[in-house]
Amino acid sequence: MDAESSSSFKYAILDFIQTLAVAAAISLFIYWFFIQPHRVDGSSMENSFYHEELILTDKISYRLSKPKRGDVIVFQAPNTTDRDYIKRITGLPGESVLLRDGDVYINGQILQESYTNEQHTTNGEEFLKDDTPYLIPDGYYFALGDNREHSSDSRSFGPVQKEKIVGKVWLRYWPPSSMGLIPSIHYPQFDESQSLKR
Repeated sequence: MDAESSSSFKYAILDFIQTLAVAAAISLFIYWFFIQPHRVDGSSMENSFYHEELILTDKISYRLSKPKRGDVIVFQAPNTTDRDYIKRITGLPGESVLLRDGDVYINGQILQESYTNEQHTTNGEEFLKDDTPYLIPDGYYFALGDNREHSSDSRSFGPVQKEKIVGKVWLRYWPPSSMGLIPSIHYPQFDESQSLKR
């Protein structure tokens, strides 16, 4: 290889390394500030999400607006910083939540939940027991797994602080047969515009 060819080869290698470095920097920027991939671990969100499914979490939306009832969120697991949980927001700041006869009541109204199993029952646990109303503090959200009999959630460890929320689950990208945007949930029995003012 002559000197000119050797120099061209070195420049090509340097260009390749620089391109990789820029791509890595852009990927890290997106990862830290905008979108983060997660893998579903366990059965707590069946039948909405299944074990080993891959999802993308939108990390920017909650910097611009407040979380809403029905949003599926990823948040830092209680008492640890090396694990995240995936659950669904059912109660908003300032609302009263009550568990009675296997159902969830928000401000005295039963929460109609289309995403849970037909035979599901929402029983109280360590933090929130049956027939014991709880007022959700400002800046906190009550989050439950869709598969109530197999979920560790706000019933056992309390409401989720907004600062602990990583983001809103935005897209499922694996398996391919289930790929798509995560649909919004609407609760006709609640005036969401009033709840969001809190």
